[in-house]
Amino acid sequence: MDTIKMLDKAGSGHVGGPLGMADLFTAVYYNFANIDPDNADSPDRDYILLSNGHICPIWYAVLGDLGYFREDAKDSLRKINSLLQGHPKVKIPGVENSSGPLGHGLSQAIGIALGLKMDKKKNRVVCFMSDGEHQEGQTWEAVMSAPKWNLDNLIAIMDYNGIQIEGTTDEIMPLGDLKSKYESFGWTALDVNGHRFEDILSTLEFADKVDGPVMIIGHTTGGKGVSFMEGKWEYHDWKGEEGDATKALAELEAYLQQLS
Repeated sequence: MDTIKMLDKAGSGHVGGPLGMADLFTAVYYNFANIDPDNADSPDRDYILLSNGHICPIWYAVLGDLGYFREDAKDSLRKINSLLQGHPKVKIPGVENSSGPLGHGLSQAIGIALGLKMDKKKNRVVCFMSDGEHQEGQTWEAVMSAPKWNLDNLIAIMDYNGIQIEGTTDEIMPLGDLKSKYESFGWTALDVNGHRFEDILSTLEFADKVDGPVMIIGHTTGGKGVSFMEGKWEYHDWKGEEGDATKALAELEAYLQQLS
């Protein structure tokens, strides 16, 4: 709900991906990663990176809720001089990488994971990614390199929703069988329903025991939880049409009531 509120106040931003990745972020931050919001730079922390930086509203919502920065900072999304801009930067507590152009995050994560391994440290590295950035050449260079160093401290998590800003991935540049492609490069690739929380947690636990880099392919629905946004590439970004926020918040509130 914070994501919708932030985007409504900002008047722009991305909505489909943040809603679709909410369950994945929740699982990692609240049930898996070793983090300490009171000591964001702890040398013992797990490193969590975001490659598809445009979906940062969900990242900000989680970081704010955990106490990495003041809750009211979320009200300033995309405002001039705000800490929280349309793409994340390392000045934000809890943010490990600045990201904007797609395709860079996995390379950054591999660099961190390799450095930790060379220093014989036990920290884990988690890298959130999009499906669309697999249309970038640099992504595949990174995919090729991780098994070379047997980076068993690296888990990548893909938001596989099949949509991007101008259409579906199948229409723009078909991705094919990504699981098989990762496996052919030497990764362990795991499919998971990105909205079944228990399945996500069990997949993370399994991935943590694998000897080598792991790609978790989270099959998600863009705009999850809001009926008029779900699965529609037109809601990759926030339209800000009158009444959208009110309707979206009402649907999400009704869903939360069902869970309670």
